[in-house]
Amino acid sequence: MAFWKKLFGGGGDSKAPALETIEYEGFRITADPMNEDGQFRLSAVIEAEVDGETKTHRLIRADLIREYDVAVEASVNKAKQMIDQQGKRLF
Repeated sequence: MAFWKKLFGGGGDSKAPALETIEYEGFRITADPMNEDGQFRLSAVIEAEVDGETKTHRLIRADLIREYDVAVEASVNKAKQMIDQQGKRLF
């Protein structure tokens, strides 16, 4: 039964916090750490308007962090670093 719950998202006992989007240098960052075996993988969505079109980049890193709030902060910091380094070339 657990296989089907994982596959189709059943079992409403998982309470994921609401995702918050921040603005940074003309980009929108939404931290979305991925739950993985009791830890959280760094992950965020980076969006920006490029030539009148919304572009999206999904950032996923190998780093695993035990606490959700720390993973959110690290995800945002990594997204900011990528924006600083690559700017709109990210898309």
